[in-house]
Amino acid sequence: MLKEILKILEKDVRTNSQQIASMTGASSDEVTRLIKKAESDRTILKYKTVINWEKVRDEQVWALIEVKITPQRDVGFNSIAERIYRFPEARSVYLVSGTYDLAVLVMGKTMHQIADFVAQKLAPIEGVQGTVTHFLLRRYKEDGESLEGGEEARRQPVIL
Repeated sequence: MLKEILKILEKDVRTNSQQIASMTGASSDEVTRLIKKAESDRTILKYKTVINWEKVRDEQVWALIEVKITPQRDVGFNSIAERIYRFPEARSVYLVSGTYDLAVLVMGKTMHQIADFVAQKLAPIEGVQGTVTHFLLRRYKEDGESLEGGEEARRQPVIL
């Protein structure tokens, strides 16, 4: 039951308990109880709205930074990852496979602000061996939501 409720909320957080109850067959009280429990045990971490900031002309610069680190004895990558995710510029931090160890999604007002973050905060951390910064030039889809207005792709018909 909880998984069904979580999937509904993940798709649209504005769905209320009565709507979820009718979708799942549970009572509204049971849905409310399960949601409150999921909030208190941190199964539900946050409610989020996906905004297309270009529509309100609020420029934001996003970058994906690959970070190569030296794992620390007994804690591996966790200690450095925690130091990084505590910075407000770091929106998401992931342990990844491949050449680099961490992928860090950061947001700033300018490219210069992100460059300063890398140079002054990220690179000096003990154990950080190197970084590669990829600036995101355009967002097409975020959290499963198209930012392009939901229009269907226009394609020329194929004549055989």
